[in-house]
Amino acid sequence: MPESAKKMNDIELLEKLKDTHQKMLTEIGKVIIGQRKIINELLLALLSRGHCLIIGVPGLAKTLLISTLAQVLKLKFNRIQFTPDLMPSDISGTEVLEDDLTTGKKIFRFVKGPVFANIILADEINRTPPKTQSALLQAMQEHEVTAGSITYTLDEPFFVLATQNPIEQEGTYPLPEAQLDRFMFNLWIDYPSEDEETEIVKHTTSAYESEPKIVMNAKDIILYQNLVRRVPVASNVVNYAVKLVRMT
Repeated sequence: MPESAKKMNDIELLEKLKDTHQKMLTEIGKVIIGQRKIINELLLALLSRGHCLIIGVPGLAKTLLISTLAQVLKLKFNRIQFTPDLMPSDISGTEVLEDDLTTGKKIFRFVKGPVFANIILADEINRTPPKTQSALLQAMQEHEVTAGSITYTLDEPFFVLATQNPIEQEGTYPLPEAQLDRFMFNLWIDYPSEDEETEIVKHTTSAYESEPKIVMNAKDIILYQNLVRRVPVASNVVNYAVKLVRMT
C-alpha cells in the first residue's frame, strides 16, 4: 500500500479495503474454484484478529486454499501435520545445547518451531493428544511463545487455521473447551457443485497454471485490522450480542 494510504481518513480506508477485498477474491479465484463463502469468512476472521477451525473431508483443497491466501497476502506460511507422536516442542521450538565458539562454554540456543510464522495450518489438529494441542494456546491468545524462562513474541499478523475430518473418529482426541474457545469461527467446507467440479477438472488438467498476484502485505493487514477496531458499534447492538451469547 502506498504511503498516501496511511494519510487517508477511515472512510477512505474503508473504500480502499472494499476494492482490495474484491482484488483478493479475484486472485484467489485463479486457484480456488468456488468456496466464496469460506474465503470471505477467512478474510473476516483475519481482519478481526481471530482464528478458524475448518471442518471438511479430505480432498476439498483446504491446504491449497490456505497456502494461496498466504501467497496473495505475502505472509509466511507454515503447515504443521498433527500426529499422535507430535510433541509440544515440535510446534513451539526447543532449546539445544551447543558450543560457544568465542568462550568455549556450553550454551543453550532456542531453535524456533513452525509456529513462528504469520499463517499456521494446524492440519488434523484432533489427531494429537491434548498436551500437544495446548502448545498452541498461548500463541493463539497472546501471540507469544514461552520456552524456559524466556518469552518470544510472534510476528504480526498471526493467524491459525486448524482442520478436522468430520467422518473419522478413530485415533482422534476431542478438542478441549479451552482450545475451542480460541477459535472465532467454526467453518464447514462443502463439496463443490457440479459446475464448479467441472471447472476444477478443467483447471487441474490444463497445462496453464494460474499464478495469483500479491494484493496486500503484513503492514497493510495490520492497518486494516486497526481500522476494523475503530468501527463504532451502537450500544443496542453490543447489548444484543451479549444477550445472544449468554442464551447459547
